[in-house]
Amino acid sequence: MWSLRTRFTALLVISVVLVLVAAAFVTATLLRRPPEAAFDLALAERAELAALLLRADPSAAEKMHIRILQKPTQNRIDQEHTDNVRAEGRRKGYTSEVVVLESFKPHSKGIAVRLDGDRWAYLDFPGPGPGPFPLLPLAAYLTLVAIGMAGIAIYASNVMMRPLRLLDETIAKIRPDGIIPELPETGPMEVRTTAKTINRLATRLNAAVSSRMRMIAAAGHDMRTPMTRMRLRAEFVGDGDDRQSWLKDLEELDHIADSAIRLVREEVSPVAREQVALDAVVRSVAAEIRETGMPVEQGAIAPVFVKGAPFALKRAIRNLVVNAATHGQGAGVALSSNGAEAVLTIADSGPGIPQNLLDRVFEPFFRVDQARRQLVPGAGLGLAISREIIENHGGTITIVNRSEGGLLQTVRLPLCTPAQD
Repeated sequence: MWSLRTRFTALLVISVVLVLVAAAFVTATLLRRPPEAAFDLALAERAELAALLLRADPSAAEKMHIRILQKPTQNRIDQEHTDNVRAEGRRKGYTSEVVVLESFKPHSKGIAVRLDGDRWAYLDFPGPGPGPFPLLPLAAYLTLVAIGMAGIAIYASNVMMRPLRLLDETIAKIRPDGIIPELPETGPMEVRTTAKTINRLATRLNAAVSSRMRMIAAAGHDMRTPMTRMRLRAEFVGDGDDRQSWLKDLEELDHIADSAIRLVREEVSPVAREQVALDAVVRSVAAEIRETGMPVEQGAIAPVFVKGAPFALKRAIRNLVVNAATHGQGAGVALSSNGAEAVLTIADSGPGIPQNLLDRVFEPFFRVDQARRQLVPGAGLGLAISREIIENHGGTITIVNRSEGGLLQTVRLPLCTPAQD
């Protein structure tokens, strides 16, 4: 699919080429030889003048180096051309007898004019054309013009498409937290207008995002006070199933509120970045989760360094490994490098996720099966928090179903060298 800029450029270039083709046709028409009738009339006129001159002054032939010979043989006469020249002469009232000779020289014609008796004057004239058509010079000239016009067309399309390119560049500059950076309002009027409009839109969107984050954080904080009162009241409930159910529900609500606040902090709170040994973080996470009794297998762990916040990265990786160990019947962790990125893979052997739901796994509070909430505690924010952390570090995360069953979570983070500390 061609972009609008490419289409506009192609339209300008094609238009220029068509104009050049038309100009070349006009040029070729102007350079072509004159009509044959006009040339035949010119030959008849010159034959008449030569006959009159040489009859009046026979010595002029020697002075003008004109050959005086006998009548040419029939095989030397171009009869068709001769008839045409004589017809043009009779139309003008000329009386000289003239024949056109077959010429072996390119772009030239010979005639013979009868003077008296068996005396004929032989004259040579240039042919009807201006010589060979200048194809190569004309082609070189048109090619040079085409290149110049194509350059102008490309420049013009770049200038005219700049407001649209500005939109594309703005989208590329949107930060992982959804904040749109302010654009400089400089350049031509159209570019300034576009930048000003985008800035106004960005201001409103940034305000809406910040407001949403504040509302989520406020709701999480406000939930804790009534939950604390409910927990105190639950303590006075007699021992039994009701008391345990109350405490279990309150614990889940507290986990949801805490996760919501963490999600907001990851989106809006900048953290100091430092060099992090990602292999050490992965080993630490795997060891801690194994201590809780969850099955985690540690594969090949390559030493790699990334730039980021150690605690935030540890939280993101822990969420992913716990998700695999909890829902996927165990997690297999491996870390490698492709030269530009650190690649962390977390595989499990669980039931996987239906293909039509894979795009929703990072949505806050998303559950593949709502019935599993009763069996597996959690707020449904772990993957959302992990993605926010990873994208804030310039990385990406993908989740796909494995052909042999289960999920494969892949995290990619840009590498840094130890010297960048």
